[in-house]
Amino acid sequence: MTIKANSSQSPATPARRRIFLVDDHPIVRTGLRLLIGQEDDLEVCGEAGSYAEAISAMLREKPDVAIIDISLDGSNGIDLLRQLQRQSPETQVLVLSMHDESLYAERAMRAGARGYLMKQQRPETALQAIRTVLAGELYLSDRVKSQMVQELVDGAPASHGKSGIERLSDRELEIFQMLGAGYTVRDIATRLNLSVKTVETHRDHIRQKLRLRNSIEVLHHAIRWVTGESEGLLRGAEDGEGA
Repeated sequence: MTIKANSSQSPATPARRRIFLVDDHPIVRTGLRLLIGQEDDLEVCGEAGSYAEAISAMLREKPDVAIIDISLDGSNGIDLLRQLQRQSPETQVLVLSMHDESLYAERAMRAGARGYLMKQQRPETALQAIRTVLAGELYLSDRVKSQMVQELVDGAPASHGKSGIERLSDRELEIFQMLGAGYTVRDIATRLNLSVKTVETHRDHIRQKLRLRNSIEVLHHAIRWVTGESEGLLRGAEDGEGA
């Protein structure tokens, strides 16, 4: 006897795409988890607040997309991105950061990211970025796309301003930022698992590239830069609220 299928039975629900969150601020992870949890096609499969937690958990969970902040306590999201590309290349990465995309987006893309999104963007923009990356496409703001096209046309990196910060390597930029945030050389060495001598060498390279006279000028320049970046973030957030 043949048993007919129940025509009223609903078709199988498509599997949700799995998202992993990496940010050292729990409140940011909570906000993203709640945002993503409202979507029928997405789910958060795990989260971490540090490099060490993130890499082991992501290799176990194998998410479709990892949302990673560049600044992690004691480490660097760019380093995590590179490591993930080596060990789990099938996981796509979307960088979500407070740092200016004009300086950081290209660095993140070179390290293997598929998108870059600043934290002051609206929630629906974050969902759009996630789905763009899941579709196999790159997600960048129109400003960064234009910048990259201009660099391609000119055959050389476009100028990011008069500060010369763009000449710093990824590690130098990380140390420069930490100096501006108030960390001592010894603090930085401990957090980045480097020797004090190595950090001092990076600081001297920063001094040379920024054409500063001594380490005191490097520190003052770093503080002004970090302060200016924070003020720019606040202005951007206010502009976004008023849009």
